[in-house]
Amino acid sequence: MNDLARAADALLRLPPSCGPVRLVAVDGHAGSGKSTLAGRLAAALGGAPVLHLDDLATHEELFAWTGRLREQVLGPLSRGETAVYHRYDWGSRRFGEAVELPVAPVVLVEGVGAGRRAVRPFLAWLLWMERGAEESWERGRRRDGAEQAAFWDLWTVAETRHFTEDPSRAAADTLVRECAEGYDWLPGPAVTAVADQIITHRDGFMSVN
Repeated sequence: MNDLARAADALLRLPPSCGPVRLVAVDGHAGSGKSTLAGRLAAALGGAPVLHLDDLATHEELFAWTGRLREQVLGPLSRGETAVYHRYDWGSRRFGEAVELPVAPVVLVEGVGAGRRAVRPFLAWLLWMERGAEESWERGRRRDGAEQAAFWDLWTVAETRHFTEDPSRAAADTLVRECAEGYDWLPGPAVTAVADQIITHRDGFMSVN
C-alpha cells in the first residue's frame, strides 16, 4: 500500500465532522502543490469530491469567501444535503455555472486559507503542504507565465497579510512534503497522540487504536 492509499485509509477512519462528511482541508502557499495533492488523494479515496477555493474567490475578494463557503457548501453538507455553489470565472470576472458537491465519506477542500479559523470547526483533518512561500510563489509564477505577473504581485501581498492575520500551519494535523516519489507525511503542530486520533510517521499514517 503506497503513502496515498495509507492516507486515504486513515482519513476514512476519522469521525464525520460536517454532518455525515469528513471534511479534509489541503492548505498551503499558492504554488505549493495543493491541487495536485488533492487530486491524487481524491483518486486514492475512490473519487472523493474536491472543492477548489479558487472557484469561490474573486479578483476583489481573494480571501473574503467565508460567507459563500458557509452558505453554499458547509451548511448543506452539515445537513446531509448536496451542496451547490457557483464557480467564479476568472476570465469573465463573474460567477457562472452551478456546480454540485455531493455528500461523500470524505470531501476535500483545497486552496490557500482552506484551514482558516472560521472553517476549522467543520474539519476532520487539516493537511498543510510543507513548502516555503518564496519557493511556492516562484513555482506558481513559472506555471502561470508572464501574463499573470501583475496578479502574482498583488497576490503575494494579499496572501502574506492573510496568513499573518489567520495562520493555518500552526493548526495543521499533518505536514505533507512532496518527494521525488510520493510524499512524506509528518506530524503537524496540532497533533497529540490520543485514542481515536491519527498520528503520522515518515512512511504514512497509522491509527493508534
